This record gives sequence, C-alpha cells and structure tokens, in this order.
Amino acid sequence: MEIREFTDGDWERIWPFFDEIVADEETYAYPRGLTSERARALWVEPPPVVTLVAVDGDEVLGTARTGPNRPGPGAHVATASFMVAPAARGRGVGRALGEHVLALAAARGYRAMQFNAVVETNTAAVALWRSLGMRIVGTVPEAFDHPEHGLVGLHVMHRFLVED
Repeated sequence: MEIREFTDGDWERIWPFFDEIVADEETYAYPRGLTSERARALWVEPPPVVTLVAVDGDEVLGTARTGPNRPGPGAHVATASFMVAPAARGRGVGRALGEHVLALAAARGYRAMQFNAVVETNTAAVALWRSLGMRIVGTVPEAFDHPEHGLVGLHVMHRFLVED
C-alpha cells in the first residue's frame, strides 16, 4: 500500500465508495443527494488542505484530508477526515492513513490534531483513533441522527502533536 497526494484522476475511483459511505448516513453528516462534483468540492479543497489516497496499484483503498481546523488564531490545530472503501476494510488502511496524517500534520508544524465529529456508534473508528493517541475531550449529545440507533453523540477527539 502506498499513501500519496490526491491527483485529479483519483476522484473517479473515490466517488463510488464516497457516495456509498455518505448514503449509509452512519458516519458522515453530509447532505443527501450530493453530486459527484459537489462531493469532490467538499472533499478536495485547495491548500493548505491536503487530500491523500491510499492505493494498491490502480485501486484506491481509502482517502483522507487534513488541514487547519480553524483559520487565523486556530490554524495551529489540524483536523482530518477519513474514508476507507468498504471492500478494503480490515486491511489496515485506516490505521495507515491515520498514522500518515498525524505525521504529516506534525511535520507541517501543527501543534495538535482535533477531530470535530466522530460518531460515537462508530466504535471501530473510536478504537482506532484512541490507539493512535487521540482522546475524547467531549461529546455533543444527540448531535447525529443515525439511521439505526437514532440520536447519538458526536465525539470531539484531540491529541497533541508536539510536546513542550
């Protein structure tokens, strides 16, 4: 598996699993009925945001995006989002992307990583992020309407990238 920066030709291989994950409404609060063009605009933003892909040959196994969590005085804290193709789950893609993004953010001078909205019922993701040093600093109650579990919380997760 190789992790590299997104190129324009990657979107056609990301879009099918992006659309499936968003349509499941279990992990992302994106609007229903996104077109490929609108989804791409949400996922692939200009710098300082960086979009990455995990690939095996020509197959895109997953994707991540990272950049500042907030502009201006909040720009020293990074955020990130991740999607793994359903067919590639269980192959370490999420962990590899997570490790890569944390290292990239640290190398770019961010002091911390903050995830703003990890759905609490996404136990695999919560466990993965915890194993990579993220901790839950708060949970917004009933902030996500899960299709199976109803109203569930969104965790805010955080990890320092540099030590003073």
